[in-house]
Amino acid sequence: MKKISIKTSHPYEVLIERGGLAKSGEYIAKVTNSRKAAVITDDIVEKLHLQTVLDSMKAVGFECSVFVFPNGEPSKSLANLGNIYDFLCESNITRSDIIVALGGGVVGDITGFAAASYLRGVEFVQIPTTLLSQVDSSVGGKTAIDILGGKNLVGAFKQPALVICDSDALKTLPQEILSEGMGECIKYGMIRDEKLFELMESHDIENIDDIMDEMVYKCIDIKRAVVENDEFDRGERMILNFGHTLGHALEGWHNYTGFSHGEGVAAGMCMITDRLAPQLSERLKKCCAAYKLPTGSDIPMSELLPFCSKDKKNEKKDINYIICREVGKCEIVKVPFTEFCRLMEG
Repeated sequence: MKKISIKTSHPYEVLIERGGLAKSGEYIAKVTNSRKAAVITDDIVEKLHLQTVLDSMKAVGFECSVFVFPNGEPSKSLANLGNIYDFLCESNITRSDIIVALGGGVVGDITGFAAASYLRGVEFVQIPTTLLSQVDSSVGGKTAIDILGGKNLVGAFKQPALVICDSDALKTLPQEILSEGMGECIKYGMIRDEKLFELMESHDIENIDDIMDEMVYKCIDIKRAVVENDEFDRGERMILNFGHTLGHALEGWHNYTGFSHGEGVAAGMCMITDRLAPQLSERLKKCCAAYKLPTGSDIPMSELLPFCSKDKKNEKKDINYIICREVGKCEIVKVPFTEFCRLMEG
């Protein structure tokens, strides 16, 4: 097992261990005195991993209530959040109990927001079961839901009590879901760690398991360093949004269906690099292509830019975007939105 300690306002550990799901009850018991838990998951993860986690938790004395919702981004909604609140209420979950998010980013985001807001705060544990959620959304305390105005526009900072990452769980993922996670992994190499990028360059989607443990550890450790310096996303943490400005626009253009977040990040990184750091473009595109990720988009920039204007990173009439001019190094650039449009359309 590898451990990463996250020293935020609410410190916690990330445990990285193959077979960790079967030991999750033992680990969760160490971060709470309660033996009452609410486990929230989706209908895909329910079939794959729920029983393993429940058996582990019950073995150490937990009484568990379970809520299952349909998988996919549409479930990250106000309506489903209301359903989760009702479930927590009916399950008599109190502020001294614990909530467990078992699943990918959608499960972690909405469960974390429910934990942050129900009874003004209940401790929760993240058990991410996708590569994307292990390296990105489960660590750092960002929780959110989507509303009609855009993705992740309503949320809260809520650090988990514990994160359990089991690389064996990733073996159940279809290739396209693994590819989605690689969008974020490649991002980490681009912004902070050329050696990590070289490790990913030397492999592809077919032999990804060979580097999985090292890659997940390095990605989480990069996020740890950034989050510890800027827990509430006021400065340095913006570098984690490399590729996201155009990526979120692509997701929005597709109405958040049929085009994943990781695909958006990959395409967004390649598109902004194409325009502003062309010397790195081919290297980045080659790496993305090796993991079956898009390296751009045929959608006219004029159709994407209106979505960028709704981005959370905007400040009044300005927008912050991230650019890498060398692999492993990045900078935050703040420009008027009109200037950003000119750069992207040029």
